[in-house]
Amino acid sequence: MKCPYCHFEDTQVTDSRMADDGSAIKRRRQCKNCGRRFTTYERIERIGLTVVTKACKREEYNRDKLFKSISIACTKRPIPADRIEETVNEIEAELFRMGASEVPTEAIGELIIQKLRALDEVAYIRFASVYRNFADLDEMREAMEGVAGLHPAEPPETGRKGKKANGA
Repeated sequence: MKCPYCHFEDTQVTDSRMADDGSAIKRRRQCKNCGRRFTTYERIERIGLTVVTKACKREEYNRDKLFKSISIACTKRPIPADRIEETVNEIEAELFRMGASEVPTEAIGELIIQKLRALDEVAYIRFASVYRNFADLDEMREAMEGVAGLHPAEPPETGRKGKKANGA
């Protein structure tokens, strides 16, 4: 395994254990050249999953692309990296559980939306705003109200009976 810091090709495994969800082996490694430590994950290589885009283009499933999309939505949110990794593992497991050799991007997007909604409301809205391509602020407001537990037609709570909270 190559060191990600100095690119030396000789590293030593200092600790191995099963990842939290049991889908991978987590290994702590130390570079024999620079001495820095890093973590690697060993998992079963899954083959045979093709993603079909909206433009009907077919491409090989790419875990890194899934991880990057979720990480971008979670930027500057109080979400630990291992929780993002766990979310990617859950989505990936669901994709392979479907048993199909081809999966449309819409199915992947909907799985991401479900997981992000449960993980973090802001990350969910960020991803949904790009994925669902909201046409205007009203569509985005409806999505946010859905997260907040309000129905789009239901006005927000007022501060005084019959009057809006801002005194209008």
